[in-house]
Amino acid sequence: MDHSHLAANWADIRHRVDEACRAAGRDPSEVAILPVSKTFGPEVVRAAMALGLTRFGENKVQEIRDKARALPDAGIQWVMIGHLQTNKAKDVARLASEVQSLDRPELAEALDHRLRIEGRTIDVLVQVKTSTEESKYGLPPAELPAFLDRLARYDTMRVRGLMTLAIHTQVPEEIRACFRQLRELRDAAIARGHDIPRLSMGMSGDFPIAIAEGATEVRIGTAIFGRRPTSDSFYWPETGQ
Repeated sequence: MDHSHLAANWADIRHRVDEACRAAGRDPSEVAILPVSKTFGPEVVRAAMALGLTRFGENKVQEIRDKARALPDAGIQWVMIGHLQTNKAKDVARLASEVQSLDRPELAEALDHRLRIEGRTIDVLVQVKTSTEESKYGLPPAELPAFLDRLARYDTMRVRGLMTLAIHTQVPEEIRACFRQLRELRDAAIARGHDIPRLSMGMSGDFPIAIAEGATEVRIGTAIFGRRPTSDSFYWPETGQ
């Protein structure tokens, strides 16, 4: 199958992210792009690797497991960005280099337990719910200070920052409010002594707003890989999309 479109898409999104940084008065080097390969098979990931990409975001543990099995010697850094059930912590602890969806104490406990068994440490971001949508996951903002204090006790997880999903709307100011809240929560946590500089926020449809509000990483799927072969609702029925 021809995957030549990936090179053009990657160049285009890199240009668009750079332009969004300049429009916001920021250095493009401040914003990383996390390619989100969910629903695309190992052959597409391998084609993306030919462009120099080695870090990929996935929403489902099963997909990380299957793709890691198909690409055992590729040196890929798998990043878990989807909602994670505690009973799936075993595979994540074994295969992922980072979890961006840490959102509750019981998950932190399960991850720590499995990471100790594996003898590994990984980076984590705390997912905060800044949207009012029921379909969105995340830690309630008011619980973040206590949760960050709790995470300090685990030496298997390096807490690097925060992650969020903005509200699904055509109203830019409502989207902006979600990203602004995450930045303000991060800044307040830093003032309290937590070293969490990263902000993972913004996707293909709203990344310029996220960059304007301080994103250090944007999660891009469709703009790189194209339209997904199956809808989100097939994989995640709770989205209702």
